[in-house]
Amino acid sequence: MMNAQNETGQSSQVLMARQPVFNKNQDVEAYGLLYRTEDGMLPAEFTDEKATSSVILNSYAVVTTEDGENRRLPFYIKLTEAMLLSGAIPALPKEHFVFELLREDGASKELIKKAKELKQQGYRLALTHYNGDKEQTALLDAVTVVKIDIQKHNTEQLKKLIQFVRPYHVDLLADKVENQDDFRRCLELGFKLFQGFFLCKPVDIKGKALGSSKAMIMQLLAELENPNASADSVEQIVINDPNMTYKILRLVNSAAFSTPKEIQSLSHAVALIGMNQVKKWATLFLLSGQSGKPAELTRMMLIRGRMCELLAEMLNYEAPINFFMVGLLSQLDAMMDMDMGYLMDQVPLRDDIKQAILTRENQMGTVLEEVASYERGEWDSIQGLLDKRFYEVAYRHSLDWAEQVLASLSE
Repeated sequence: MMNAQNETGQSSQVLMARQPVFNKNQDVEAYGLLYRTEDGMLPAEFTDEKATSSVILNSYAVVTTEDGENRRLPFYIKLTEAMLLSGAIPALPKEHFVFELLREDGASKELIKKAKELKQQGYRLALTHYNGDKEQTALLDAVTVVKIDIQKHNTEQLKKLIQFVRPYHVDLLADKVENQDDFRRCLELGFKLFQGFFLCKPVDIKGKALGSSKAMIMQLLAELENPNASADSVEQIVINDPNMTYKILRLVNSAAFSTPKEIQSLSHAVALIGMNQVKKWATLFLLSGQSGKPAELTRMMLIRGRMCELLAEMLNYEAPINFFMVGLLSQLDAMMDMDMGYLMDQVPLRDDIKQAILTRENQMGTVLEEVASYERGEWDSIQGLLDKRFYEVAYRHSLDWAEQVLASLSE
C-alpha cells in the first residue's frame, strides 16, 4: 500500500492513478501521474530512491508494446511553487520525470530562477494551464512543454497562444481533449502532445455492423451462457480457430493466469479453469485486434475490468467475474465505434450486466462508477465502498495484470 508520513509521524493515505499523454499517432509518450495525499505534499515514496524505483516506476511506468516488449515511460508530476522552493524535491531520475509547474496567475522571480536552475541540471519542465498571461512569459525560457486547456479557449484564441509560444521551441500539449473532433482540431493547430479521454469516446460511424470475423466468438459467448455447456462443447467451437486456441493456451500458461501445471489441450484448460474464466478470455479476444485502435484503449479496458473484479472480491460480492465483464465492456462502444445500446443487443450477456454498463445502476454499476472515478483522479467522487487505500492497491495490481495479459497476447 502507498503511505506517506505526516508531521506527527503517522501514516497518511496516498491515492495514485495515471493518465496517458499521446503523440499525434495516438501512441503513449508519457503518463501524467495523479496523486493525492492528506497533507497535499509529494508522497513519501518520491523521497525514497528504492521505493520510487520499485513501486512507482515499476508499477506505474512500465507498458507493453504491440510487439511484446516492455517499455518504461516518463511521468509528468504536478508541483506547486511551494514544493519547488521548499528544497524538499528529491533528486528524481531526469529521464523518468517531467516537472509540471502549477501556475495560472504568473510566476514569482524565485520560481523563475528555480525553474531555470532545474533546466540547467537537465530536468524537463512543463508549464500547465498556460493562458497567455505576460507574467508567465519568463517561464517559457525554462520549460520544454507548454500545456493548454483547450476547453478554456476557442480556436482563434488557441491560434494566438500557439503563435506566441512558437519562438520558444517548446512542445505544445493539448489538455482536456475529450473526443476525436477535439483531437483532430488540435492536430491541425500544431499541437504535438495530447491528454484527455478522447480514446474512450466512440466515433459516430453510421451503418457500421459487427464484422463476420467476430461470429465465432459470439457463438462461443452464447455457448458459455448455456447452463448445459461443457468443456467438450466449448472446445468444438474454438478448435475451428487455431489462432484463438493457441492464444487461450498461451494466456492460461502465462504469468497472467496462475495454474498448477502445464495445459496441453483446450478442453483441459476449460475443465481446469472453468467456464467463467474462458468467458473472460473470449470477451477479451472479441475486443482485441480492432484495426486502427491504439493499444492504450485495450490496456485501459483491461485495467478497468480487473479493478472492478478485484473490488468485488474485496467486498465479498458474488460472481466477481461478472464485475470484470462490466468493467471490460464498459468502453466497448469506443473500441467498436458503435452505439452501446446496439452493442448490448448483440452481445449474449446477462441483463444485469447490460444494465450496469448502460445505466451504472445495480451493484455492478456502482463498482464500475467507483473505478471510473478513480481512473480520472476524481477522488472526492468515490463513495468509499472500501477504505480508499484498497482502491490504490487494486489499481496498481490491475496495471501489472494488464501488462502481463498484453504481453501474452503479443506472443
